[in-house]
Amino acid sequence: MQNEKVKKSEEEWKNILSSEEFLVLRKKGTEPPFTGKYVHNVEKGTYVCAGCGNPLFSSETKFNSGSGWPSFFSPVAPDAVILKPDRSLFMRRTEVLCARCEGHLGHVFDDGPAPTGQRYCMNSVSLRFKKKE
Repeated sequence: MQNEKVKKSEEEWKNILSSEEFLVLRKKGTEPPFTGKYVHNVEKGTYVCAGCGNPLFSSETKFNSGSGWPSFFSPVAPDAVILKPDRSLFMRRTEVLCARCEGHLGHVFDDGPAPTGQRYCMNSVSLRFKKKE
């Protein structure tokens, strides 16, 4: 993870993000299932935050969860993301945020595969993919 936090005003975020990216990353929206560009991506590389470029997930931890969103069993490093309780929509979930810019990425659930048993269910629009050279 890059150490320096990214702080921007809402107006600055609106100027650098697409409307879809702004809705998800800054307003905690969700893309419809099975519509994201990375749901079926099987290329090798690293998924970074679409807001600030912070490395978040490796293709080595990506798996097909059948949920309709790109899913990973762990982040690239424990400090790459921030986990926060989310009690919106009358549910108890754990929100996943980028540790560098605090952009909303998705949620993590305890129904993933070994070795972690976790499923980081991410929005494609919150991510950018850096293909391995």
